[in-house]
Order: sequence, then C-alpha cells, then structure tokens
Amino acid sequence: MCGLCGEITFDGSLADTTAVARMVESLVPRGPDGQGSWSNGRVAFGHRRLSVIDLSTCGSQPMVDNELGLTAVFNGCIYDYRELRAELEGHGYRFFSHSDTEVILKGYHHWGTDVVSHLHGMFAFVIHERDTGRVVMARDRLGIKPLYLAETPKRLRFASTLPALLTAGEVDTSIDPVALHHYLTWHAVVPAPRTILNGVRKLPPATVRVIEADGSSTEHRYWEPRYERRPEHANWSTRDWEDAVEEALRVAVRRRLVADIPVGVLLSGGLDSSLIVGLLAQEGQQDLATYSIGFEAVGGRVGDEFAYSDVIAEHFATDHHRIRVTSDELSAALGHAIGAMAEPMVSHDVVAFDLLSERVSETIRVVQSGQGADEVFAGYHWYPPLAGVGREEAVERYARAFFDRDHAQLRSVVSDRYALDEDPSLAFVRTHMSRPGAETAVDAALRLDSEVMLVDDPVKRVDNMSMAWGLEARVPFLDHDLVELAALCPPDLKLADGGKGILKAIGRRIIPPEVIDRPKGYFPVPAITHLEGKVLGMVRDALTGDAARDRGLFRPEYVDELLADPNGELTPLRGNKLWQLGLLELWLQGHGV
Repeated sequence: MCGLCGEITFDGSLADTTAVARMVESLVPRGPDGQGSWSNGRVAFGHRRLSVIDLSTCGSQPMVDNELGLTAVFNGCIYDYRELRAELEGHGYRFFSHSDTEVILKGYHHWGTDVVSHLHGMFAFVIHERDTGRVVMARDRLGIKPLYLAETPKRLRFASTLPALLTAGEVDTSIDPVALHHYLTWHAVVPAPRTILNGVRKLPPATVRVIEADGSSTEHRYWEPRYERRPEHANWSTRDWEDAVEEALRVAVRRRLVADIPVGVLLSGGLDSSLIVGLLAQEGQQDLATYSIGFEAVGGRVGDEFAYSDVIAEHFATDHHRIRVTSDELSAALGHAIGAMAEPMVSHDVVAFDLLSERVSETIRVVQSGQGADEVFAGYHWYPPLAGVGREEAVERYARAFFDRDHAQLRSVVSDRYALDEDPSLAFVRTHMSRPGAETAVDAALRLDSEVMLVDDPVKRVDNMSMAWGLEARVPFLDHDLVELAALCPPDLKLADGGKGILKAIGRRIIPPEVIDRPKGYFPVPAITHLEGKVLGMVRDALTGDAARDRGLFRPEYVDELLADPNGELTPLRGNKLWQLGLLELWLQGHGV
C-alpha cells in the first residue's frame, strides 16, 4: 500500500522531475517507509512506500525490470500474488523479490493488459514499456485504490491523490459546474471521471488506459458484473444461496490475511465488521487486534456504540482497543481530516475514520474493514421501495430517498455563474439504471450504488483517512468474486429481514444475535451532524470570508439562512446542509484553490 505519481510528456520535452518530486513529498503519509523516483526521457515516476509485503529493499518502487524492459509504480495489495508467482515461474519467469509489485510486472509481460483479470486485490498501477514508450495504467474493479489525472495537450500527470497534483502546479482549478451539481445533489458523490476541479479527472474503476508514445490513448472497461438470474441457479434454495455467500465471504476474509505483518479489524459493532471478526476467529486467528471509536454526546445524540462492539470483542476474546474522542479533540482533528481528503467528502464519519486511523496506526499497519456490505447486499432503506416497480418510477423514488435536494432547489443554492439549465445528476441516475444487465429496479440501484456511490463515498473515505496515517485498510465485502455472486442473488433474499437478509442469516450462525438484531447504525459523530461551538465557527468563517465571497459558489442569502439556523436544514439522509457547503469551502481553501 503506497502512494504513486508521475508525468508523461507528449511534446518531445523531458518529464519534469522537479514537479514529480513535489508530488512524492505530498504523498509521504501514504508511504512512510521509503521513497523512490525514476525517469527515462519523457516519462518520470515517483513513489512512497508502506511496507506490507516483502519488507526488504527488493520490494522498493519504482520497480525496474531491465530484463523485460518494464518499470512500474503500484499502490494496493494483490492477495493471490503467491499463486500468480508460482504460475509465472512455471512459464519460465525469474523473480528478484518476494513482492506483489513484481508479480504485476511479470504478469503484464506475460498476459499484457489482461493481467488485470488475473489479479485478486485492490490496485492502481502504472507501467512503462522501455522499447515502445507505451504507458499502461489500471485501476481495480471496485475502485478501492484511486488514480487522479491532470492532462493537457502537452502532458499527463497522475497521482494517488488530487492534492498531490496540485503541488505539482499548473492545474486548472476552476470549479466544474456539473461536478458541483453532483456534489450538492448526490451527498458529495462526484462520479468518475469528473472531480470538483475542471483540470483534474480520475481513472474510472475497472478501467485500463493505454497511452502510446505519440500521446494517443485508448481506454477499456475490463469488468462488469451482471445483476441477473442464471439458469444454473434456478433450483437453488435460500439455504443454497446462504451457503454459497458464506463460503465466498470466508475466502474473501482469508485472502486479506496475506501480509508479512499482523492484520487487525476495525470493529464498529455492526453486523458487517462483526462478521469479519467472527470469520477470522473461526480461521484460528489468536489475539486478534480490534479497534472501536466513540465520541462525546452533543445535542442529545449518543456518540458511541461500544455496547455492541464490546459484545463481539468479549465473545471472540479479541485484543480490543476502545478509543474515546472528546469534542475538543474532534474539532482539532478536522483540519487534518479535510487536508487528507483527495476530494471533498461531506459524510460526517470521515473525521471518525481519520481519528480512528491515527490511533490504530500506532499499534498496527494493516486492518480489515466492513465497507461495501450495504451496497452489495441491500442494506439501505431506499432499496425496499424499489421492489416490483418500473424503472422510471424507480429513478424518481431513488432520487427522493437519496438526493440531498432536487434540481429546482439547487438553483436557489448556487450562484447564477454555476447554475445549470439541465439536471445532470438525475440524468446520470436515469442513464445508469436503464443500462442492460440489471434484471429489476433493485438490481439496477444496487449496481449504481456499487459502481458509483460506494466508490466515491465509503471506499474513498476509508482509503483517504487510513492512508493519511500509513494504515492499510482491506475490504473483504468488495472481493470481486463475492460481489459477482451477490449480483446474481435474487433481490428478495437481500431485502429480507429489513435488508441484508442473507448476511443476517449467515451471521446467526457465527456471531451473537444482539449485534444482528440491533437498529442500523453508522459512526455517530454528533459534533458534525449537530453544528455548534468550534466546528460551527470554522464553517461560519469559511463561508463568510474573502475567499468564499471571491469564489462566489453559493447565493449569499442562502448561506445567511443556513447560518441563522445551523441545524435547521437536513438532507433526507440526515446530513447537515450547512456542513455540506462549509466542508466544500474548507476543502478548497485548505488546498489553496
């Protein structure tokens, strides 16, 4: 797990190694264990390393294979690298390290761009071919690992974070009006390839891009699960599906134990992380380190769920760590959390993950986490109302449940400069849900959330906040074999028992029932959902200062209304609308935009 960056020029000039060095420096938190750089004329790579597999210098990056004429930078973890290495050795390849990076290099030489179909894991990588000048970049199937791009006719720069590209300089930092519409409509989700800035894009998940020496490029999507029923499953009983999903989840959890250092678990006390702990215990893990976080109550809202995480920790005798955070600590940490965001993320539990990651990284470097289960197994409240309805009605119901505001309301939020005549957010959902390959409206919504919302909210949140402290977070519910199986599963089995029915049935075999039957919860962060004190002051200063006035994103009268009643307007998902505006300005100002 690491941070990567680089530059490719198209005008005959040498790559700017100084700009690459600036990007490397900004990626230090993602890779505290070492750094490297490499250049060859028009191409330069930079890297920061978090040592998890092959801790020796043989695993350092950029990794150069002079025999094959290939150089690579890689961020992520390939869980089946040992099996792939053995297979490649059978084809005559000789290895100089024990790292998964070298497996990608040899695999690319053997399989070409189809190497991605052999990889079980999370990854973003860039490979340069010495003899052709070709550069190939790829991102994992579920977008767990990020890759940001700043491209002009003269060059392409890439990095693991958007702020790293800003440090390189010469980025168009004007606001993308369509991305702003998405941000204010879709709970801060900005679907790939857009970002909030016109000059930065991101490689979509499950995508390979090939860039030729002359600057021409092609992109193709290499993975797209089908959300349809198959004839071979027609006679499967509910128990058959439960057994198949349980086995796939066991394999996913087992795969994510591969490391040359210990692996712990972020334990929220909910079904998903509790299942991971239970399965690891059944795998024979002894003295498993688990971590939970809680906050002070604010505005009458409880700030921890220790009662549930304690049940799991005691039941499985884990080495459990309770982390308590005061409101003062929370407000002090906001600046770091916002700085660590590759893009502005409004979810209130971002800062929870930041603080949790800080404390966890003091004792361990790799953890498993439960993100993805709600999107893959239908855990959200907006899925049941979509059962049995037509696709167009499903679009409207989805928007009512999930969107923070509709298009008409948004026109009263943004200034005329950023107002759009059309509604790109609703159009995006309608187009996505009408694509072939999803049998029902529920299937279409699950596909949409897994491919878009999941990638640019929970998954990005976990990557950004954990990597800001040199902590690698692995997400077994996003094992692509498990996701493919879940996509084929009949929606009614997922919707059962109030949502995630099939996971709850599996859980009843493994973990205490009081954790399964509890009300659905999230990381409670009361000081952000209920704005007051220092946090409210930060938001007020950001939205009323010179930078915000000069930028002119929002109508002043709307900002004044929100500030007059800071907790009066909430989104359908119970997010604070003032926080949404304030967070965007805090992020832009924090990164000098």
